[in-house]
Amino acid sequence: MKIAPNKVVTMHYTVSTTEDVQIDSSRDGKPMSFLHGQHFLIQGLEDALLDKQAGDKFVTEVEPANAYGERHDELIQLVPKSMFEGMDVEVGMQFRATTDDGEQSVMIIDITDDEVVVDGNHPLSGVTLKFDVEVLEVRDATEQELAHGHVHGEGGCGH
Repeated sequence: MKIAPNKVVTMHYTVSTTEDVQIDSSRDGKPMSFLHGQHFLIQGLEDALLDKQAGDKFVTEVEPANAYGERHDELIQLVPKSMFEGMDVEVGMQFRATTDDGEQSVMIIDITDDEVVVDGNHPLSGVTLKFDVEVLEVRDATEQELAHGHVHGEGGCGH
């Protein structure tokens, strides 16, 4: 059976930068299962999986436009340190911030005496990703999985 929308795919993966810096991997643990076509994965990886089948192994590179997008300098802002009054802030901390465009995740990337520099870009924006994938299983989704839009484990999903 080939991978297509609404098929359940189980796979192992390793994702790294094009400089071979590993970001994540399922190979030392449980494989990942997902319902293809439900935007669980970044678009570039979903596209690369189309028409693959159990037993297929491949490596693909996904450009930022089909992953986490390009970096946008305007999403980096200086915020007065006084806005974090009473908080122990450190570089790398993430927060939800209210913006003119609604809620947005930001990460602290620098702290000075008076200001905190926050970045609203996804940490992997602007990065070309390399995926090393092994497709383990492809099956039809159950009616319940299709109705819920996600894969259920043994015994259902509890909702």
